Amino acid sequence: MDVVASALGRGRIAIEEMDPRSDEACYCLGEYYTELARRFENGFDVSLSRDPEANDMIRPRGAFLVAMSDGLPIGCVGLEGTEGEMAEIKRLWVTPSARGLGVGRRLMDAAENAARQLSIKTLRLDTNRALREALQLYRSTGWSEIDRFNDDPYPDFFFEKHL
Repeated sequence: MDVVASALGRGRIAIEEMDPRSDEACYCLGEYYTELARRFENGFDVSLSRDPEANDMIRPRGAFLVAMSDGLPIGCVGLEGTEGEMAEIKRLWVTPSARGLGVGRRLMDAAENAARQLSIKTLRLDTNRALREALQLYRSTGWSEIDRFNDDPYPDFFFEKHL
């Protein structure tokens, strides 16, 4: 029933920039962390990641975007900036009932647009092998695989895209 409800609401999905500490953003991040803990071989602990508080995902350094449908948060993505020409895409998540509707691609497009507004020229991201859907999305939307660029304990793959 959730899939049917999401499909009917496809045209009502809006991408909104929010503070990563807002209720909607915190809901999405909590669901994302829970999913990673379940899917990753050795679990997931956000405190081991860089910028666990998402402080660099707020303008003027970055942005945090939430997909909303009928007033409910259904997905998110963060743009973690450094006040330079490079930034990272972090914490892309879409609720399972909305997967397959193009929400992830819309969130990534919105993150790229926010990066352009902030004069960011290069985006990077990392991901874990357990996130097959993410790997497919990145590879199909112009991201190039690169060498490891951080010491985060969870990623297996690293990507870059020039805007």
